[in-house]
Amino acid sequence: MLSRLEKLIGNNNIQKIKKTTVMVIGIGGVGGYTVEALVRSGIENIIIIDHDIVDITNKNRQIIALDSTLGRKKVEVMKERILDINSNCKVTPVDIFLEKQNTEEIILKYHPDYVVDACDTIATKKEIIKTCLYHNICFISSMGTGNKLDPSQLKIVDIRKTNYDPLAKILRKWIREEKIKDKIPVLWSSELPIKIQDRIPGSTSFVPSSAGLLIASYLIKSIIKTSH
Repeated sequence: MLSRLEKLIGNNNIQKIKKTTVMVIGIGGVGGYTVEALVRSGIENIIIIDHDIVDITNKNRQIIALDSTLGRKKVEVMKERILDINSNCKVTPVDIFLEKQNTEEIILKYHPDYVVDACDTIATKKEIIKTCLYHNICFISSMGTGNKLDPSQLKIVDIRKTNYDPLAKILRKWIREEKIKDKIPVLWSSELPIKIQDRIPGSTSFVPSSAGLLIASYLIKSIIKTSH
């Protein structure tokens, strides 16, 4: 399965990837593609966290959203897909909504080497960042991909270098107030969001998916540079 990737990075790095445990929080447009790419890159230990079901409005951007999966729990659908790609994977689906009260407990329960924050809730994002920094867990957090059309403007930077992103603005303010000095890697777009007359953001098939693939690339490159 991984013979083409092995040509690029060698068997030793393939083994590192297989031994790494990744937790992905949020299996939506960004998180679903992150999981897909990680599994196809050799990750065999993965925890997927989401409390949502597949909805018809997900079909334009979420890899697990099909007519056949509508109404089903996202973590169960994603688990089936992962095992259909690689039956050797150890998949832990966690059907729970992470919030301030349970985030640290859940993350520490599963001992991930890496955490991907692809959730939509600001309070949860703050708790993920705090937990990962305090316990020295590698992580990356996705900022907003809604109301944007240009995937070429996506990039991974420290959050302090972001702009034009309402979600990142809130988190930057919080980081200053908390006097957090550590680097906080985020996936962010420099594209100005399109203004729409609706609180629910618009979305495309190509911006969230590109964000998920960039996050997966970031993790795989991090893993092969680090021994666990």
